[in-house]
Amino acid sequence: MKERKKALLVLSDGTVFEGYSFGASGEAPGEVVFNTSLTGYQEILTDPSYKGQIVTMTYTEQGNYGINLEDVESRRPWVGGFIVKEACEYPSSWRHDKKGGMTLDAYLKENNIVGICGIDTRALTRHIREEGARPGIISSVDLDAESLYKKATEIPTLAGQDLAKEVTCKEPYKWTEGLWDMEDGYADGSKGNSGDKYKVVAFDFGIKLNILRSLVSAGCEVTVVPAGTTAEKVLEMNPDGIFLSNGPGDPEPVTYAQDTIKKLIGKKPIFGICLGHQLLSLALGGKSFKLKFGHRGGNQPVMDLTTCK
Repeated sequence: MKERKKALLVLSDGTVFEGYSFGASGEAPGEVVFNTSLTGYQEILTDPSYKGQIVTMTYTEQGNYGINLEDVESRRPWVGGFIVKEACEYPSSWRHDKKGGMTLDAYLKENNIVGICGIDTRALTRHIREEGARPGIISSVDLDAESLYKKATEIPTLAGQDLAKEVTCKEPYKWTEGLWDMEDGYADGSKGNSGDKYKVVAFDFGIKLNILRSLVSAGCEVTVVPAGTTAEKVLEMNPDGIFLSNGPGDPEPVTYAQDTIKKLIGKKPIFGICLGHQLLSLALGGKSFKLKFGHRGGNQPVMDLTTCK
């Protein structure tokens, strides 16, 4: 058995976790968060909403079905770093073998994503849950905990950062691919009479591809526009509706988008999710605040406001 290279995770409050290097070698600063999904690590890695964040997967083993190039959610991985309890070295999946063939470790190396494995992810998750998400750093090159602690205290939080401008597309484009099917793969949404489709303008604050596919499969003709697109440009396209996408960072400093949304309110139906939902709320006069540790996973708690349950 080959000897594994050691790595450290150090948080800005001085908490230290010892583990092993996984993915690329080096250092990775970011805000340390956790995701409770049992599967979907490839979608999480390539979700632009995770820019600037080191993601901890709470489920024990990751990488067991490998990597396939059909399951990416954007043009590249965006996470600042990746933390797992155990990384599978011998994945098995017919889609992995057919569309990519890489292990999770190899995929991280190819995309220069620094990771750490072999730590107690349950203890880390409890710590984040009790003390809140905070900056931290993974390193497989500097193994001095004091040195890494000093670096961790200098990492800025995500509060006040406009990261949407760093992940958005540069130019408008049409999206025609629909949802994936076991037999046929991704659907071709370009077929059919465009006059029968709802025209939707989707703002890209860090949009995931499967959201676009869902819109196409629901019968929409989708045009994706950069985060800084003006209200005038959108109205020139005369859409039936406007979609405000997910994205990373703090919605407060994204004032240009808030101003655009204010001008669009009342003129066209608007639907927002994630960062887009927060921007819509701010444009309507609401307030936003950062949750202690955020809700990241395959399920979300909700409350029935009529019963408070």
